[in-house]
Amino acid sequence: MTLPIAIFILASAFATAALSGVFGMAGGLVLMGALALVLPVSAAFVTHGILQLVANGWRAILHRRHVRWDIVGWYALASLIAGVLVSLAAFTPSKPFLFLMLGLVPWLTWLPTGWLRLDAARPPQAFASGFLVTGLNLMAGVAGPLLDIFFVRTELTRHAIVATKAATQVFAHLAKIVVYGAPLMVGAGRAEMPPWWLFALAIPLSMAGTWCGGLILERVSDVNFKRWTRWIVTAVGVLYLIQAAQLLAGGA
Repeated sequence: MTLPIAIFILASAFATAALSGVFGMAGGLVLMGALALVLPVSAAFVTHGILQLVANGWRAILHRRHVRWDIVGWYALASLIAGVLVSLAAFTPSKPFLFLMLGLVPWLTWLPTGWLRLDAARPPQAFASGFLVTGLNLMAGVAGPLLDIFFVRTELTRHAIVATKAATQVFAHLAKIVVYGAPLMVGAGRAEMPPWWLFALAIPLSMAGTWCGGLILERVSDVNFKRWTRWIVTAVGVLYLIQAAQLLAGGA
């Protein structure tokens, strides 16, 4: 791995963790695309999973008093089931497909809330969110906008939303690490992964970014929080669709 790529990954880890610390999902979307630009798909999935596991886990710890653990429990059970099913299917997306999915996922935030009366605070819907979000996470690398659909109609505060979503995503990223990481632990697959020292540097940077994001969150109102999240992820999605089109046109 070259030094410029390593610096790019480290900077992305900090910046996207801070972004997620404020909005709860935008950072993961940006980080997945950044990693896919410089790493093979499977390595990008595992690297994203490790960094986001730390960022989300640390965010859940920082805001642990706001976590709804009943939601997290149902989500974790469904994540396990989704991970097993995708693992049995042995599915690995190509880069054009990955960027296409990354570009389409943000548009879920524009679905009229009246169409779907979903509420993650209800056990059956918490389970459904775990299964669907983890499944999409294993195909596109991220699924924050889909997860958000299960939270937009809840009566939770912005702190509870960020904290609970962070805790649930710990399990989604664990599934991604296991499903895509196992083949990379043997043979030539090891060479696709970044070196261990990069993770040793990126993990504390992710934690620092999460802490910085938490400070910004305190200054954002509930109304602005929801409005800015939608526009940010949509803009990122448009960029990913352009990248997918370029890869397809180039025969990648």
